[in-house]
Amino acid sequence: MIAKFLNRKPKIAKTAFVAPDAQLIGSVEIGGHSSIWFNVVARADINKIKIGSYTNIQDGSVLHVDDELGVHIGDHVTVGHNAIIHACRIGDHALVGMGAIILNGAEIGKGSIVAAGGVVRENSKIEDYTLVAGVPARVIRKLSEEEKKENIYWAKKYSSLAEEYKRKG
Repeated sequence: MIAKFLNRKPKIAKTAFVAPDAQLIGSVEIGGHSSIWFNVVARADINKIKIGSYTNIQDGSVLHVDDELGVHIGDHVTVGHNAIIHACRIGDHALVGMGAIILNGAEIGKGSIVAAGGVVRENSKIEDYTLVAGVPARVIRKLSEEEKKENIYWAKKYSSLAEEYKRKG
């Protein structure tokens, strides 16, 4: 469902893929070659959600805003299945693992990884190219060069997969 709410309507790049059962409500903007997968809910009823280019939001994830803060997700980002992204910023090339929760005001640095199931507390600032894990999420270490490349690999892979879904109808 793609729904207008209070005169706010989703803006979706022509090259983006949105699964037929995804729900985009209000001021949601999706950049080129990005993908919004099955059962995703992006509810921008009281603030804005901006998703960059070549970014994938995987199945079952929920994105929501609050009065003061929207959601900003950069380019080449992977958000794993069933993640909760709430009123926060995620930098380019980052990866949010399956089931992770990012709370209000948190900032995930460029190229960083939030491990599966991790919970990033309100107003936390994660430095660029850092791995965090746990409840609450704590810094584990800086990423290797290989891990940095893998983040971009997964974003490109999902972009290619989305192209196949668009072609197959």
